[in-house]
Amino acid sequence: MQALLSFDQAPPFAAPFRFFVTAPVFAILAGVLLLSSGPELFASRWTPGALALTHLLTAGFMMQAMLGAMVQILPVVAGAHVVRPLRVATIVHAAMTAGTLLLVAAFLSYTPLFFGLAAGCLGLGATVYIGATAHALYRVPSTTPTIGGLKLAMLGLGVTVGLGLVLAISLGGSFPMPLLQLANIHLTWGVVAWGSVLLAAVAYVVVPMFQLTPAYPDWFGRAYSVAALTSVALWTAADLAGWELASGLLSGLVVLVAAVFFYVTLKIQRKSKRAGFDATQRYWRMAMFSALAASVLWLVARSVPQIGEWHGWPLLLGVLLLVGGFMSVIVGMLYKIVPFLVWMHLQNLGRGRLMAPNMKKVLSERQMVRQMTAHFAAFALLVLAVFWPEWLVYPAGVAMIAANTWLLYNLLSAAGVYRHHLKKIEALLVAST
Repeated sequence: MQALLSFDQAPPFAAPFRFFVTAPVFAILAGVLLLSSGPELFASRWTPGALALTHLLTAGFMMQAMLGAMVQILPVVAGAHVVRPLRVATIVHAAMTAGTLLLVAAFLSYTPLFFGLAAGCLGLGATVYIGATAHALYRVPSTTPTIGGLKLAMLGLGVTVGLGLVLAISLGGSFPMPLLQLANIHLTWGVVAWGSVLLAAVAYVVVPMFQLTPAYPDWFGRAYSVAALTSVALWTAADLAGWELASGLLSGLVVLVAAVFFYVTLKIQRKSKRAGFDATQRYWRMAMFSALAASVLWLVARSVPQIGEWHGWPLLLGVLLLVGGFMSVIVGMLYKIVPFLVWMHLQNLGRGRLMAPNMKKVLSERQMVRQMTAHFAAFALLVLAVFWPEWLVYPAGVAMIAANTWLLYNLLSAAGVYRHHLKKIEALLVAST
């Protein structure tokens, strides 16, 4: 199932890394927002603070990290070569960063101009990115589940961004739209059709490669991406058509399809050949358990009226899915991808004359474990803050800032190793000429 890797086709180090190092900055801002908004943020999922926090984590942290991963994965895993990757990365990164900051400002101030500017920046970034990746993937046959999954993930991203732009333009211009319905559809496309499909496509390669597990089952690789996208599309059509029974049944199918991915990943991880779990595996396991918990919570809230009527269950669902799920798995991947990128680029640049430092020298296990402990503490405090916001929203905000400042420090430390070793290579090459 694993794709054939072509390390010599990797884009410049700066292309994906700019996205990676920006992601924790948005999470730090999320912590600052928790401190500035206080308990009022947890009054409802529709408060300005809650909407701003959600987009700092999704359009900010998640989107930055996932776009950066795609910049790296497309040529190496799929053999899809983006034309001028550094230029594309520069434009997309600038547009998506500015757009997300403007969108957060729009939610907090409800300034129509900010919604329009945010839509323009995010639309530009998404158009350039999707256009460049679609052009790169167009002639690549879907010979592996990873390549097929990447193509479907791009479709999911396009719909997600498109719905987001409609919502932003509608809020900025006060156009009559079913905003709550479109917001739920937008969220589902982003989490399942874009997020989980891309995560699964990447997992087919990185989980067996870095965690020494068996490959994902063939049936799962063939079916998951198609099932996820199809179920979300069918539910969207039923929901927009007002078919309540069909919409309810299909929404349950969407959750169950996603839950299969979480369960299969946990099952595979149990068969790892490693003597003990490292930080990456712990991050992945936490992410899968948390996402499964979110799936169960959704099903229970739909089945038990007392839970469904509690205003806090959507907030708890968001914390489980976004912070415990996606943020955890993304940090876990960054702790493998970034050291690997440093090693790979330095190995190629050294041309056999100067060996690249071992991946464990780029970022030590102790550094990762300490940051992981801070992240898990922040996640636990956020879960508890849903129940007792008056007491725990401020500790949760401090913990979020601390964990992601630590993550940023670790990523910059890895970049420092890259720059230091690159100077050695350049000096050696100059001396030999």
